[in-house]
Amino acid sequence: MNQLQLFMPCAAGVEEFLAAEVRRVTGQQPKAWRAGVQLQGSWREAMQLNLHSRLAQRVLIELQHNQYRSEQDLYNAAGNVAWEIWFSPKQTFKVEITAQHSPLTSLNFAALKIKDAIADRFRAKFDVRPDVDTRWPDVRIYAHLTTDTVTIYIDTSGEPLFKRGWREDKGDAPLKETLAAAMIAASGWDQQCKEGVPLYDPCCGSGTIAIEAAQIACNIAPGINRRFAFQKYLPFQAHVWDGLLDQAEAAITAPTAPVFGSDVSFRMVDFAERNAERAGVAHAVQLRGGDALQRMPPAASGVMLVNPPYGERIDVAGVAGITGLQGREQRRPNARQAIDEFGQPLAMDAGAAGRDRSANPGREQALTATGEEASDFFVQLAAHWKKNYAGWTAHVLTPDLKLPGKMRLKESRRVPMWNGPIECRLFRFDMVAGSARARPAGAAPADRQAPGAD
Repeated sequence: MNQLQLFMPCAAGVEEFLAAEVRRVTGQQPKAWRAGVQLQGSWREAMQLNLHSRLAQRVLIELQHNQYRSEQDLYNAAGNVAWEIWFSPKQTFKVEITAQHSPLTSLNFAALKIKDAIADRFRAKFDVRPDVDTRWPDVRIYAHLTTDTVTIYIDTSGEPLFKRGWREDKGDAPLKETLAAAMIAASGWDQQCKEGVPLYDPCCGSGTIAIEAAQIACNIAPGINRRFAFQKYLPFQAHVWDGLLDQAEAAITAPTAPVFGSDVSFRMVDFAERNAERAGVAHAVQLRGGDALQRMPPAASGVMLVNPPYGERIDVAGVAGITGLQGREQRRPNARQAIDEFGQPLAMDAGAAGRDRSANPGREQALTATGEEASDFFVQLAAHWKKNYAGWTAHVLTPDLKLPGKMRLKESRRVPMWNGPIECRLFRFDMVAGSARARPAGAAPADRQAPGAD
């Protein structure tokens, strides 16, 4: 258990930020791939990464990597894995499969062959087989097919890592915690907070960005309030895990930087306050109601992170009477999820008979709020920032590549980032009073892109 091949999937565009996080947590040098990072690590490090990673979607252990030509080859590959050292026949399992240019005609059948191989191995050794549970399995097994290779993983996380355990109150289509953390990492505030630089989200919704930031400022491990799949596995030792939790709790500090959030919807502010209480940062984040077009800066300078809603036209709301853009968290098209955790077209669940999602539906076209109302909102927001937020740096996540023009601002940086199936950009604007074009000396050119940029 000391020489495990770990793979941590993440949103496309986040790979280099995740690699840096893995280095901080483990001291290891991971290799970044598209939509994930890979490293050699121990069982203990797999638990540490589950506890401390803000950017990964899961922590997977690679158990097999083989060439294949037919479904029988998949059966043989899965049957050669020593599943009995990971879980018992009393536990339930589920197989999920993804594919990239696989020549096989049915991914349903391929997944069933892998499931049969696992069950047959247990039957041969114990004369009993584990049951399949497609909804709440004890063990999740992933298989990824390329043109001629199959890679089989066991999942140590269980529920996706963006489920921190504190967000019970939320609005429509809320921002995932992992994407909020990616925005913070891309802005550089995760390091700036050590110097006391304030952070402010003027469209905070249910508080995702502000709460993630407050936990970073307090050095609270993101997984400290939840359970993981590895706690049900045979290698799990409770005393080792308790030791990691004790270390994480001992590392919690007073906030190193102030964090602020506001929203035009007082209902959402109430949600954010309750979420902050559950996340253990009620003392570290200041939440207020108010229109983003009228709120004055909470400090002389700092970093703003903004995730305006998109995907549909928003009803008029807020004191300014223009749009309710600042009153809700993100919107997205009601589209089938197009990208899986490996950054590939989503395939299917092994236990879901009759649902074969092997065909690539193609990337859904991201819709943006349109019309004079939305344009007026962004024009007025930019004017408000230029007048009142000189010295601040604003980072705005949007799928609208023309947003800087609409805001009449010149971006100093753009970071490609995927929000599920939607390709977005995180635009950075360095606010200088009275000018839409000037920026501080030494600021990055507009076409500068972060590691992993397209």
